[in-house]
Amino acid sequence: MPDLKSNQTKQAEQEKPSLKQQFGVYVDKAQVYAKPYLDLPNDSFKKTVAVALALCLVGAIVVSGSAVILKPLQEWNKSKDEKVNILEVADLYQKGTDVDLAFKNIETRLVDLDTGDYAEGLDAKSYDQWKAAKDPAQSVAIPSDKDIASIKRKPKYSKVYLVKDNGALKTVILPVNGYGLWSTMYGFIAVQADGETVVGMNLYDQAETPGLGGEVVNPKWKALWKGKRIYNFSGKELHETNLTEKGQTIDIGEVALGLVKGSVDPSKPGSEYQVDALAGATLTSRGVSNLVQYWMGKEGYALYLAKVRNGRG
Repeated sequence: MPDLKSNQTKQAEQEKPSLKQQFGVYVDKAQVYAKPYLDLPNDSFKKTVAVALALCLVGAIVVSGSAVILKPLQEWNKSKDEKVNILEVADLYQKGTDVDLAFKNIETRLVDLDTGDYAEGLDAKSYDQWKAAKDPAQSVAIPSDKDIASIKRKPKYSKVYLVKDNGALKTVILPVNGYGLWSTMYGFIAVQADGETVVGMNLYDQAETPGLGGEVVNPKWKALWKGKRIYNFSGKELHETNLTEKGQTIDIGEVALGLVKGSVDPSKPGSEYQVDALAGATLTSRGVSNLVQYWMGKEGYALYLAKVRNGRG
Protein backbone atom coordinates (compact mmCIF):
# COMPACT_ATOMS: atom_id res chain seq x y z
CA MET A 1 0.00 0.00 0.00
CA PRO A 2 2.76 2.52 0.83
CA ASP A 3 4.49 1.67 -2.46
CA LEU A 4 1.29 2.38 -4.40
CA LYS A 5 0.90 5.76 -2.69
CA SER A 6 4.52 6.60 -3.38
CA ASN A 7 4.13 5.71 -7.05
CA GLN A 8 1.01 7.86 -7.32
CA THR A 9 2.89 10.81 -5.77
CA LYS A 10 5.80 10.40 -8.19
CA GLN A 11 3.39 10.15 -11.14
CA ALA A 12 1.59 13.32 -10.02
CA GLU A 13 4.92 15.17 -9.77
CA GLN A 14 5.93 14.01 -13.24
CA GLU A 15 2.60 15.12 -14.72
CA LYS A 16 2.83 18.55 -13.03
CA PRO A 17 3.74 21.18 -15.66
CA SER A 18 7.11 22.87 -15.34
CA LEU A 19 7.48 26.60 -14.60
CA LYS A 20 8.32 27.19 -18.25
CA GLN A 21 5.15 25.40 -19.35
CA GLN A 22 3.04 27.31 -16.82
CA PHE A 23 4.51 30.60 -18.01
CA GLY A 24 3.70 29.63 -21.61
CA VAL A 25 0.08 29.00 -20.63
CA TYR A 26 -0.16 32.44 -19.00
CA VAL A 27 1.31 34.08 -22.10
CA ASP A 28 -1.18 32.30 -24.34
CA LYS A 29 -4.08 33.42 -22.16
CA ALA A 30 -2.79 36.99 -22.12
CA GLN A 31 -2.60 37.00 -25.92
CA VAL A 32 -6.19 35.79 -26.11
CA TYR A 33 -7.39 38.57 -23.81
CA ALA A 34 -5.26 41.19 -25.55
CA LYS A 35 -6.13 40.24 -29.17
CA PRO A 36 -9.38 42.27 -29.36
CA TYR A 37 -7.44 45.39 -28.30
CA LEU A 38 -4.38 44.70 -30.45
CA ASP A 39 -6.59 44.38 -33.52
CA LEU A 40 -7.90 47.90 -33.00
CA PRO A 41 -6.34 50.78 -35.01
CA ASN A 42 -3.30 52.40 -33.42
CA ASP A 43 -5.10 55.72 -33.04
CA SER A 44 -8.01 54.07 -31.19
CA PHE A 45 -8.72 55.55 -27.75
CA LYS A 46 -9.55 52.11 -26.32
CA LYS A 47 -6.25 50.68 -27.55
CA THR A 48 -4.29 53.61 -26.13
CA VAL A 49 -5.91 53.21 -22.70
CA ALA A 50 -5.47 49.42 -22.75
CA VAL A 51 -1.78 49.64 -23.65
CA ALA A 52 -1.20 52.29 -20.96
CA LEU A 53 -2.92 50.16 -18.33
CA ALA A 54 -0.99 47.08 -19.41
CA LEU A 55 2.33 48.93 -19.15
CA CYS A 56 1.39 50.22 -15.69
CA LEU A 57 0.46 46.71 -14.57
CA VAL A 58 3.67 45.19 -15.89
CA GLY A 59 5.73 47.97 -14.32
CA ALA A 60 4.03 47.50 -10.95
CA ILE A 61 4.66 43.75 -11.08
CA VAL A 62 8.33 44.27 -11.96
CA VAL A 63 8.86 46.86 -9.18
CA SER A 64 7.07 44.86 -6.47
CA GLY A 65 8.75 41.66 -7.59
CA SER A 66 12.16 43.31 -7.49
CA ALA A 67 11.47 44.63 -3.98
CA VAL A 68 10.61 41.14 -2.74
CA ILE A 69 13.55 39.50 -4.48
CA LEU A 70 16.07 42.13 -3.37
CA LYS A 71 14.86 42.42 0.25
CA PRO A 72 17.13 39.62 1.59
CA LEU A 73 20.11 41.23 -0.16
CA GLN A 74 19.21 44.64 1.25
CA GLU A 75 18.92 43.21 4.76
CA TRP A 76 22.28 41.47 4.37
CA ASN A 77 23.94 44.70 3.18
CA LYS A 78 22.37 46.66 6.06
CA SER A 79 23.65 44.12 8.57
CA LYS A 80 27.12 44.14 7.03
CA ASP A 81 27.27 47.97 7.02
CA GLU A 82 26.32 48.04 10.69
CA LYS A 83 29.04 45.51 11.53
CA VAL A 84 31.62 47.52 9.55
CA ASN A 85 30.67 50.72 11.43
CA ILE A 86 30.97 48.91 14.76
CA LEU A 87 34.35 47.46 13.85
CA GLU A 88 35.57 50.85 12.57
CA VAL A 89 34.70 52.72 15.76
CA ALA A 90 36.51 50.07 17.80
CA ASP A 91 39.58 50.38 15.55
CA LEU A 92 39.15 46.78 14.38
CA TYR A 93 38.50 47.35 10.68
CA GLN A 94 40.86 47.79 7.77
CA LYS A 95 40.39 47.27 4.07
CA GLY A 96 40.21 43.55 3.42
CA THR A 97 39.07 42.65 6.95
CA ASP A 98 36.82 39.59 7.11
CA VAL A 99 33.85 41.31 8.76
CA ASP A 100 32.02 38.20 9.94
CA LEU A 101 35.20 36.65 11.32
CA ALA A 102 36.18 39.86 13.15
CA PHE A 103 32.68 40.18 14.58
CA LYS A 104 32.95 36.79 16.28
CA ASN A 105 34.99 38.52 19.00
CA ILE A 106 32.12 40.90 19.73
CA GLU A 107 29.29 40.03 22.11
CA THR A 108 25.95 41.82 21.80
CA ARG A 109 24.04 42.53 25.04
CA LEU A 110 21.09 44.65 26.11
CA VAL A 111 21.35 47.15 28.96
CA ASP A 112 18.51 48.53 31.05
CA LEU A 113 19.18 52.27 30.90
CA ASP A 114 17.40 52.89 34.22
CA THR A 115 19.64 50.59 36.25
CA GLY A 116 22.74 50.10 34.09
CA ASP A 117 22.30 46.33 34.42
CA TYR A 118 22.20 43.80 31.61
CA ALA A 119 18.68 42.83 30.57
CA GLU A 120 17.98 39.12 30.41
CA GLY A 121 15.32 37.23 28.48
CA LEU A 122 15.45 39.44 25.37
CA ASP A 123 17.05 38.70 22.01
CA ALA A 124 19.79 41.30 21.76
CA LYS A 125 20.75 40.49 18.18
CA SER A 126 17.29 41.09 16.70
CA TYR A 127 16.47 44.08 18.92
CA ASP A 128 16.21 47.42 17.08
CA GLN A 129 16.55 50.17 19.66
CA TRP A 130 15.83 53.06 17.31
CA LYS A 131 12.60 51.37 16.25
CA ALA A 132 11.84 50.69 19.91
CA ALA A 133 12.39 54.39 20.70
CA LYS A 134 9.36 55.21 18.51
CA ASP A 135 7.13 52.68 20.30
CA PRO A 136 5.54 54.10 23.49
CA ALA A 137 5.43 50.58 24.96
CA GLN A 138 9.18 50.13 24.54
CA SER A 139 10.38 53.65 25.26
CA VAL A 140 9.99 56.60 27.59
CA ALA A 141 9.36 60.26 26.84
CA ILE A 142 12.28 62.53 27.75
CA PRO A 143 11.34 65.67 29.74
CA SER A 144 12.11 68.79 27.72
CA ASP A 145 14.57 70.09 30.31
CA LYS A 146 16.62 66.89 30.01
CA ASP A 147 16.30 66.36 26.25
CA ILE A 148 19.49 68.20 25.29
CA ALA A 149 20.00 65.83 22.34
CA SER A 150 16.51 66.72 20.97
CA ILE A 151 15.45 63.09 20.44
CA LYS A 152 12.13 63.26 22.41
CA ARG A 153 12.06 59.56 23.34
CA LYS A 154 14.63 56.96 24.37
CA PRO A 155 14.34 53.17 24.38
CA LYS A 156 14.10 51.41 27.74
CA TYR A 157 16.88 49.08 26.66
CA SER A 158 19.95 49.77 24.59
CA LYS A 159 22.31 47.51 22.75
CA VAL A 160 25.95 47.42 23.77
CA TYR A 161 28.71 45.61 21.93
CA LEU A 162 31.48 44.06 24.00
CA VAL A 163 34.88 43.46 22.42
CA LYS A 164 36.73 40.77 24.32
CA ASP A 165 40.27 39.46 24.19
CA ASN A 166 40.67 35.95 25.61
CA GLY A 167 37.50 36.47 27.63
CA ALA A 168 38.59 39.82 29.10
CA LEU A 169 36.62 42.97 28.26
CA LYS A 170 38.63 45.29 26.03
CA THR A 171 36.17 47.78 24.53
CA VAL A 172 32.50 48.73 24.95
CA ILE A 173 30.66 50.11 21.91
CA LEU A 174 27.60 52.28 22.60
CA PRO A 175 24.92 53.40 20.10
CA VAL A 176 24.10 57.13 20.26
CA ASN A 177 21.90 59.63 18.47
CA GLY A 178 21.11 63.32 18.60
CA TYR A 179 19.93 66.21 16.45
CA GLY A 180 22.39 68.38 14.52
CA LEU A 181 21.45 71.24 12.19
CA TRP A 182 19.37 69.38 9.61
CA SER A 183 19.12 65.82 10.81
CA THR A 184 19.18 63.29 13.60
CA MET A 185 22.68 61.86 13.66
CA TYR A 186 23.17 58.20 14.50
CA GLY A 187 26.46 56.67 15.50
CA PHE A 188 28.61 54.75 17.96
CA ILE A 189 31.03 55.74 20.68
CA ALA A 190 33.62 53.13 21.66
CA VAL A 191 35.02 53.24 25.17
CA GLN A 192 37.87 51.34 26.79
CA ALA A 193 37.21 48.84 29.56
CA ASP A 194 38.05 51.58 32.07
CA GLY A 195 34.64 53.06 31.22
CA GLU A 196 35.95 56.55 30.52
CA THR A 197 38.58 56.62 27.75
CA VAL A 198 37.33 57.03 24.18
CA VAL A 199 38.50 54.56 21.54
CA GLY A 200 36.55 56.14 18.70
CA MET A 201 33.51 58.08 17.51
CA ASN A 202 31.61 57.25 14.33
CA LEU A 203 28.50 59.19 13.26
CA TYR A 204 27.70 56.99 10.28
CA ASP A 205 24.15 58.20 9.51
CA GLN A 206 23.52 61.93 9.14
CA ALA A 207 22.35 64.54 6.65
CA GLU A 208 24.37 67.56 7.71
CA THR A 209 25.71 70.16 5.25
CA PRO A 210 28.45 68.61 3.04
CA GLY A 211 31.83 70.22 3.70
CA LEU A 212 30.64 71.75 6.99
CA GLY A 213 28.60 69.69 9.46
CA GLY A 214 28.99 66.74 7.13
CA GLU A 215 32.65 66.64 8.14
CA VAL A 216 31.62 64.44 11.07
CA VAL A 217 32.52 61.58 8.72
CA ASN A 218 35.98 62.95 7.95
CA PRO A 219 38.57 60.39 9.16
CA LYS A 220 40.89 63.19 10.34
CA TRP A 221 38.18 64.65 12.59
CA LYS A 222 37.12 61.23 13.86
CA ALA A 223 40.74 60.49 14.79
CA LEU A 224 40.70 63.45 17.22
CA TRP A 225 38.43 61.52 19.59
CA LYS A 226 40.83 58.69 20.32
CA GLY A 227 42.25 58.83 23.84
CA LYS A 228 39.89 61.59 25.05
CA ARG A 229 38.31 61.18 28.48
CA ILE A 230 34.59 61.34 29.15
CA TYR A 231 34.25 61.95 32.89
CA ASN A 232 35.80 64.41 35.30
CA PHE A 233 36.05 63.00 38.81
CA SER A 234 38.22 65.74 40.31
CA GLY A 235 35.52 68.39 40.37
CA LYS A 236 31.84 67.79 40.90
CA GLU A 237 31.40 64.13 41.70
CA LEU A 238 28.03 62.44 41.38
CA HIS A 239 26.96 59.47 43.48
CA GLU A 240 24.14 57.09 42.64
CA THR A 241 22.80 54.27 44.78
CA ASN A 242 22.90 50.94 43.00
CA LEU A 243 19.35 49.71 43.47
CA THR A 244 20.21 46.11 42.60
CA GLU A 245 23.12 45.94 45.06
CA LYS A 246 22.00 47.89 48.11
CA GLY A 247 24.57 49.46 50.35
CA GLN A 248 27.00 50.26 47.52
CA THR A 249 27.46 53.59 45.79
CA ILE A 250 28.55 54.26 42.24
CA ASP A 251 30.57 57.31 41.24
CA ILE A 252 29.37 58.25 37.78
CA GLY A 253 31.35 61.46 37.56
CA GLU A 254 30.55 64.56 35.52
CA VAL A 255 30.44 64.41 31.72
CA ALA A 256 33.23 66.75 30.63
CA LEU A 257 33.79 65.61 27.04
CA GLY A 258 32.70 68.03 24.32
CA LEU A 259 33.63 70.14 21.31
CA VAL A 260 35.36 73.53 21.60
CA LYS A 261 35.94 76.25 19.02
CA GLY A 262 39.34 76.38 17.38
CA SER A 263 42.12 73.86 17.83
CA VAL A 264 42.61 72.12 21.14
CA ASP A 265 45.97 72.87 22.78
CA PRO A 266 47.08 69.54 24.29
CA SER A 267 49.41 71.33 26.71
CA LYS A 268 46.56 73.11 28.48
CA PRO A 269 44.64 71.63 31.44
CA GLY A 270 41.33 70.10 30.43
CA SER A 271 42.42 69.33 26.87
CA GLU A 272 41.87 65.64 27.56
CA TYR A 273 38.13 66.39 27.54
CA GLN A 274 38.12 68.55 24.41
CA VAL A 275 37.74 67.88 20.67
CA ASP A 276 38.02 70.47 17.88
CA ALA A 277 34.64 71.80 16.78
CA LEU A 278 33.73 71.57 13.09
CA ALA A 279 34.74 74.76 11.25
CA GLY A 280 31.72 76.72 10.02
CA ALA A 281 29.27 74.25 11.57
CA THR A 282 28.35 75.72 14.95
CA LEU A 283 24.95 74.03 15.27
CA THR A 284 26.19 70.62 14.16
CA SER A 285 29.09 70.89 16.62
CA ARG A 286 26.66 71.84 19.37
CA GLY A 287 24.51 68.86 18.41
CA VAL A 288 27.49 66.49 18.68
CA SER A 289 28.41 67.89 22.12
CA ASN A 290 24.79 67.57 23.24
CA LEU A 291 24.44 63.95 22.15
CA VAL A 292 27.68 63.09 23.97
CA GLN A 293 26.49 64.90 27.10
CA TYR A 294 23.13 63.15 26.98
CA TRP A 295 24.18 59.59 26.23
CA MET A 296 27.22 59.60 28.50
CA GLY A 297 25.13 61.17 31.29
CA LYS A 298 22.72 59.67 33.80
CA GLU A 299 19.91 59.53 31.23
CA GLY A 300 22.10 57.35 29.02
CA TYR A 301 25.01 55.05 29.82
CA ALA A 302 26.55 56.70 32.91
CA LEU A 303 25.34 54.06 35.37
CA TYR A 304 26.33 51.23 33.06
CA LEU A 305 29.82 52.62 32.45
CA ALA A 306 30.27 53.19 36.18
CA LYS A 307 29.58 49.49 36.69
CA VAL A 308 32.00 48.64 33.91
CA ARG A 309 34.68 50.66 35.74
CA ASN A 310 33.92 48.73 38.90
CA GLY A 311 34.09 45.38 37.15
CA ARG A 312 30.36 44.79 37.37
CA GLY A 313 29.47 45.62 33.78
